[in-house]
Amino acid sequence: MSKGTLYNKVWDRHKVTTLPSGLDQLIIGLHMIHEVTSPQAFAMLKEKGSKVAFPERTVATMDHIVPTDNQFRPFFDTQAELMAKTLEENTKEYGITFLGLESGKQGVVHIVGPENGYTQPGMTIACGDSHTSTHGAFGALAFGIGTTEVRNILETQTLALSLLKVKKICVNGTLRPGVTAKDVILAIIAKLGVKGGIGFAYEYTGDVFENMTMEERMTVCNMSIEGGARIGYINPDQTTYDYIKGRDKAPSAENWDKAVAYWESIRSDADAVYDDEFHLDAADIEPMVTWGINPGQGIGITENLPNPAGMSDADRETAEEAYVHMQLQPGTPIKGTKIDVAFIGSCTNGRISDLREAAKIFEGRKVASHVQALVVPGSQQVKAQAEQEGLDKIFIAAGAEWRGAGCSMCLAMNTDKLKGDQISASSSNRNFIGRQGSATGRTLLMSPAMVAAAAINGVVSDVRELQEVTA
Repeated sequence: MSKGTLYNKVWDRHKVTTLPSGLDQLIIGLHMIHEVTSPQAFAMLKEKGSKVAFPERTVATMDHIVPTDNQFRPFFDTQAELMAKTLEENTKEYGITFLGLESGKQGVVHIVGPENGYTQPGMTIACGDSHTSTHGAFGALAFGIGTTEVRNILETQTLALSLLKVKKICVNGTLRPGVTAKDVILAIIAKLGVKGGIGFAYEYTGDVFENMTMEERMTVCNMSIEGGARIGYINPDQTTYDYIKGRDKAPSAENWDKAVAYWESIRSDADAVYDDEFHLDAADIEPMVTWGINPGQGIGITENLPNPAGMSDADRETAEEAYVHMQLQPGTPIKGTKIDVAFIGSCTNGRISDLREAAKIFEGRKVASHVQALVVPGSQQVKAQAEQEGLDKIFIAAGAEWRGAGCSMCLAMNTDKLKGDQISASSSNRNFIGRQGSATGRTLLMSPAMVAAAAINGVVSDVRELQEVTA
């Protein structure tokens, strides 16, 4: 088993006991909740007559069901309004911090946590959302959980978990122009598969991750779950500390040095032992596009679609299902595939740096006449920053729709959905059948810049060609 890793150190420091079931009981330092998976948890809590053990360690926001075109209350969708109202009532009743629409801090849960300084190295973090792995970018152990576990944390501030193995994911070298953090994680998942991380925590190491900004690291860790890993993390460093310092919930000036000393202490040791390792050369990664029905079915923009004949039985079956659903043919280029919708946003790529990269492609150009392009900031703070920088004007001038903060078209829990068999270029994290709101809709995952290029050309494109023109 692994030893001396950040994972092992943080786990041991938060372990209360080993339960008769064999699971370890961990204290959870930060619990984030939203309107979708919390109502049932609060209802179960009330049925037992229990209270929230540590309301100061729970933070709530609205994101999944929030409309992005018109956010005035009450919401037009009665179910969405009920969920929003229920969250408001529960947070008020139990004294939980609520980052609602009136706060100026509302947004996608995995964006508002870091940007407000709640997310810090060495923490255990849980949320009723699978992409909680995002927070691992700070050197935290961050777990996506189910509704019953949400209730358990509200009641006890603990979680029962099995100890994972640790896989070291090492990417060294220099990324080529046009290759982003989204391309790196899509390339890793394409190599290891969507089941490659089952039973593991992924520790991302190497030059490439060390040179990434915090927002880029969050993109990588966000999609750890798509590779089967329960969590993914990056050791904290000066980049981490610089990002956190001065944020609303960051350690105070008098406690800063003490905090950094702790954060340094939980970094993986130089001689740490890992259960498995995977190495990838940065130079081998190009802008990526998924072509199928899971995030592991991805190829570089210059590649042709793979032939199922050379795959394992399980992969071949999935590939054949994907080709039927996606209406694509093996051996053909992914480049040039016509799109109908372009979506930039989500907890994966809805941060200010993502919007800046997309704006570089949109500036001075027009969205293809047959394409609907949506640009959705990940939080109210991101939206305000983008508007301060004039990015909204660039998007609007190009013909894209500039929306309010929310999960939007990442998933079909709000009014932003695909229709019929529309095909979407999306900066989100999942391309499952029906994920974007239509049982016959088709999703191609890619970076925000690649989505912008597809929106401009009306077809899947190599963003490097547009970047060369700009240069």
